[in-house]
Amino acid sequence: MTLTDYKYGDVIHRCFRCGYCKFPINWMDVNNCPAYARFRMETYSCGGRLWLTRAWLEGEIEWSDHLADILYSCTACKNCEVKCPLSFNIDILNMMIAAKGEMVERGEVPSPVKEFLENIQRQGNPYGTSRAKRGEWMEGTGIEAYQGQEFLYYVGCVGSYDTRGQETARILGKVLQKAGVSFGVLGNDENCDGNEVKNLGEETLFEMLAEENVAQFQGLGVQKIVTLSPHSYNTMKNDYPGFNGEFEVSHYTQLLQGLIRDGGLDVSGGYNATVTYHDPCFLGRWNEEYNAPRAVLKSTPGVQLVEMARNKDGALCCGGGGGNFYIDLLGGSADSPARRRVREACETGANVLAVACPNCLTMLEDAVKAEGLEDKLAVKDIAEIVGEACGIK
Repeated sequence: MTLTDYKYGDVIHRCFRCGYCKFPINWMDVNNCPAYARFRMETYSCGGRLWLTRAWLEGEIEWSDHLADILYSCTACKNCEVKCPLSFNIDILNMMIAAKGEMVERGEVPSPVKEFLENIQRQGNPYGTSRAKRGEWMEGTGIEAYQGQEFLYYVGCVGSYDTRGQETARILGKVLQKAGVSFGVLGNDENCDGNEVKNLGEETLFEMLAEENVAQFQGLGVQKIVTLSPHSYNTMKNDYPGFNGEFEVSHYTQLLQGLIRDGGLDVSGGYNATVTYHDPCFLGRWNEEYNAPRAVLKSTPGVQLVEMARNKDGALCCGGGGGNFYIDLLGGSADSPARRRVREACETGANVLAVACPNCLTMLEDAVKAEGLEDKLAVKDIAEIVGEACGIK
């Protein structure tokens, strides 16, 4: 591929590295790009990556492992798109994904990315764990397989295989049971949703996953889907319609908000804690859902909600998007976005950092341990907070 062949070759030159993409909405500092926050080098900023991409496609620089690491350090958090004042901002992330796609086509991707994609192709999850173990999280819960219930509860890869993700998946299932929600799950028949696959540039694999999932859902008569992960919510809501997958998709906090508001879920048991909430990128900036998680927390007796300095569309990404919860190109330093984020949470005086994403849960919980803050800050998924308020242990 040359710049002439590159889909965005006519606009990529327009980035003149003004630096807006590094800032949060409130202009408090220049570290709202996760990769730039970690490395503090212009090459790791959005503008820097675009300049490198252009130079690579024009043959001014050659591909290298280091170049690939820089491009794949983008977590697709969308802060750059929100902050860019230029008209081509809607294509900034698309430019990065297209560049990654070219690397995939050439077989020139970082080893962890290759492993991530191969695992999904072989086993339907990035961990490479057997498909036959995907439903183990639900053992002993009484949660039923989907057989035409009102909702398909889609758990996702992290909720199915990661230890903390499994805990959250179980708690949410119990909360939905307690509320009398009619739902079922796919268990071992569930497959990867493909959100990270698309953002890593593997368009062919993403299309295969989307087509297979849509066909499966339609064959089962699924009309409504509730997801544990904002990543699943994003791709099923925004990408699957392009594959004739027209479903009513909700993130679980949206469903809980309605249940609590309408009296279908009793949270009178309360949760006594000072809580600060971390906005997941794929629920917040990608889908502009900032209210539902906060409404759930505010509706829970005993919760005192305090905001971090960076919140809503100015929130700092945990660093786990774009597959980085697995490939981890941003870890290994006190400057990692996750460790920065938990320090910011501590500054609020909160003793609980609430999340609404299993990826964020694992990233931020690991960061709390790395920072030695276990005695000051607990990371809890909102489903866990609601579960305790409902009397679920």
